[in-house]
Amino acid sequence: MTFVADADFLPLEKLYEIQSRHWSAQRKRLAGSAFYRQHHPAAPMKLPTRLSDLDELPLTDKTLLRLDQAAHPPFGSYLNHPHESIVRLHRTSGTSGQAMNLALSSTDTALQAHVAGRSQSAAGLGPGDTVVHCLNYQLWMGGLTDHLGLEATGALVVPFGSGATQLLVRTILDVGINAISCTPSYPARLEQVLAEHFPRLSPVDLGLRKGFMGGEPGLDDPAFRQRLQEVWGMQAMNANYGVSDILCNFAGQCTHQNDLHFLALDVILPELVDPENGNPLPWESGQEGELVLTNLYKDCQPLLRFRTGDLVRLTATDVCSCGRTAPRFRVIGRTDEMVVVRGVNAFPSSVAAAINQCAELNGEYRVRLPHPAPYDRLPLEAELEPGVVPSDALTRTLSHTLGEALRLTVDLTLLPGGALPRTEGKTRRLIKEYAQ
Repeated sequence: MTFVADADFLPLEKLYEIQSRHWSAQRKRLAGSAFYRQHHPAAPMKLPTRLSDLDELPLTDKTLLRLDQAAHPPFGSYLNHPHESIVRLHRTSGTSGQAMNLALSSTDTALQAHVAGRSQSAAGLGPGDTVVHCLNYQLWMGGLTDHLGLEATGALVVPFGSGATQLLVRTILDVGINAISCTPSYPARLEQVLAEHFPRLSPVDLGLRKGFMGGEPGLDDPAFRQRLQEVWGMQAMNANYGVSDILCNFAGQCTHQNDLHFLALDVILPELVDPENGNPLPWESGQEGELVLTNLYKDCQPLLRFRTGDLVRLTATDVCSCGRTAPRFRVIGRTDEMVVVRGVNAFPSSVAAAINQCAELNGEYRVRLPHPAPYDRLPLEAELEPGVVPSDALTRTLSHTLGEALRLTVDLTLLPGGALPRTEGKTRRLIKEYAQ
């Protein structure tokens, strides 16, 4: 495949032509898919010739893929590519359920790196930067695949991975690293290691001036970014949004604004649907809905109208001041992480934003659900800043403040700093303590 080098800057009319051309070829490939011919609940599917008619097809979701992979291991009947042409296997993180096996051809691996490079470049990474990549290289796409996306920007990439945080500190200082690729929660772990093992060093002394992050909610909160700027001297960018079943990384901020650019219009068709009934919603600025994606170009495991589970708000479809024509959006929550408290929807991202407004709290929290819904209050644990003394009065005050921000009743438990576990990988903010 010849990649479209400047797809994120092309006029939308040109991108629509590319989409149609790719769909014409992809449609022929999908016509031979055992999943969509035999095993999908709506099989056999009649695939439209025009992309504008794609919304007439039924939706595909993760539950269907899990069942299909269990029945047709290891890659499922939606593999749709010769097994001998697979050159790499990854697994999803399994954050929201059973981990899935992901197959990639050589073309798929090159496409992943190319599109991921668009996201990291938009966020400000490029030649002259030295970036340490601190995501898990063991099977998860966030390791090797994101590493290759970082390399595609022309930056020097240090493949560190997760763990061995003391060695990481020494490596950053020895090499003169100026940027880090990690989850948003990882700087808190680094701060903990500095305090315990390098007491003479403050975070700003490491010289990390750029942060390229993803994989967790929270980056859209200005207070979180401001704290990283003040404590680390770091400009934190949301540079790594993706859906592993579709494409590892296809959206990121540019340096001109705070929303995510959808940077893969040449190879992915996005839609918005009503999360309740799956009905199509208009693709227009201000619209909110669940993000649905179709692979327009992919060898292994191409998907039709895949429900991502991400609830997004489309914020702009005009040309950005950076020159990119790629539409912008924000992730406002996940369908499987929504907690309804007396009719009010709460997501980890909104909880994080409320907590970051409280000077007494350090930003670390967990929502622990002891039983299935319904809930009349939100069970929340939050850590205190160093030096803040817990009291009943403080608990009442913060419960009221957080409740006002979230528009619901909060059952708050205050914890000392460091009481909640830190992790180099994805941090689970929502814990379901009951059998599902």
